[in-house]
Amino acid sequence: MSLTTFFKGKKILVSDGAWGTEMAKKGLEPGECPELLNADNPGMVREIASSYAEAGADIVITNTFGANPFKLAKFGIENRTEELNEKGVYISVEAVNNKSVIFASIGPTGEFLAPLGLVSEKEMVKAFSRQVRSFVKAGAHGVVVETMTDLGEVICALKAVKENSDLPVICSMTFDKGLKGYATMMGVKPDEAASKLEDAGADGIGSNCGSGIGNMIEVAAIMRPVTDLPLWFKPNAGLPELVDGITVFRETPEHMAKLYPALIDAGANIIGGCCGTTPDHIRLVRKIVDSIK
Repeated sequence: MSLTTFFKGKKILVSDGAWGTEMAKKGLEPGECPELLNADNPGMVREIASSYAEAGADIVITNTFGANPFKLAKFGIENRTEELNEKGVYISVEAVNNKSVIFASIGPTGEFLAPLGLVSEKEMVKAFSRQVRSFVKAGAHGVVVETMTDLGEVICALKAVKENSDLPVICSMTFDKGLKGYATMMGVKPDEAASKLEDAGADGIGSNCGSGIGNMIEVAAIMRPVTDLPLWFKPNAGLPELVDGITVFRETPEHMAKLYPALIDAGANIIGGCCGTTPDHIRLVRKIVDSIK
């Protein structure tokens, strides 16, 4: 299946907003396993997916970001990998009620590939493959590999999707701005990521998390000249700040709405939000996209 199938003649698609910060608002405590909510509190997960569909998102993701065997093993529940991934997809599919398509989320394992770490490429691909097979079984329409910093790990996840499904896959990395420009914490630059991930078979490329929409506009402008693939961007609602022990994000829906047209002009094709963004943010993004002729 091609990613362009979902555009249906549209230039821009709207993705959803944050999941982690929305779950925290609803009672998820720091240090708890978010993916366990798929089994223990599916109603909470369903509310988040439904809220984004109602806000007008064309694409809604799943609560499976950390549901890889490596991360689940830290909670002693690696044996529930398939269960939690399947339930995560089922919940989002049911919640959107055909208003949106579902892209299942794959996040970092928290491990390093050899020789920097102890995990082999084969082991990494095997871990991600368990997620992908569960996504297919539960009826996902696509996959987003997100918040990645290591190009090798992204390519392992991409390989797992291609070997175990015909689902389109978007690869999204997190870039920070330093003295030498934008790069992930592992030193991967935006243009390098775009070029190498296209060569590796990604159907879409982009960036999420890390920073606010202003920086995302600059990252999009770096990526667009080196690829013709659809570009996906989900900026945070600004940088996180700790206020009275609570993490807050200060970029309001109205503030971000003023900058989304510039993100589109820089080459973005799929736009939404990451940490700190809400259904209210996505509602305004929907209005902006609908106003584009």
